Amino acid sequence: MAKRPTAWREAGFAYLGLLVAIAVMGVVQAALCEAWHADARREKEQQLLFAGGELRAALELYELRSPPNAPRQPQQLEDLLKDPRQPSTMRYLRKVYADPITGRAEWGLVRGAGGEIRGVHSLSEQRPLKQAGFARAERRFAGAQKYSEWMFMAAPGRPGR
Repeated sequence: MAKRPTAWREAGFAYLGLLVAIAVMGVVQAALCEAWHADARREKEQQLLFAGGELRAALELYELRSPPNAPRQPQQLEDLLKDPRQPSTMRYLRKVYADPITGRAEWGLVRGAGGEIRGVHSLSEQRPLKQAGFARAERRFAGAQKYSEWMFMAAPGRPGR
């Protein structure tokens, strides 16, 4: 009985080793992709905290700098870009930030009894990654179930920032 060549017997092991290596690379790549996605969401959360904080500060300054007998809160966010109550140009924001979570310029508005804007929030229903460790102004965001619960409300009578 003739022996088969060694190369023929070992050919199956090389193929099996290649399949295992490809599977391992796929698992590693999936883990890296998941980590990248979480980092991107954390960055968007930071951007949301910044944009919401800027909008809150602008709402507070709008109220603080209200002329006598004028509305103390804006009717629309664009009023923060150029205050219609002032004879000279008064700006509280350079631009109305887009919501970083949804990517749209549309914000959820918290309105008062007269339709004035008291605060803003994201329209996203996603669950936030950040659940604790907020700054003092955002401490009520802890434990929120969705980004739309992160409401950036102007504190009455408090100067911006």
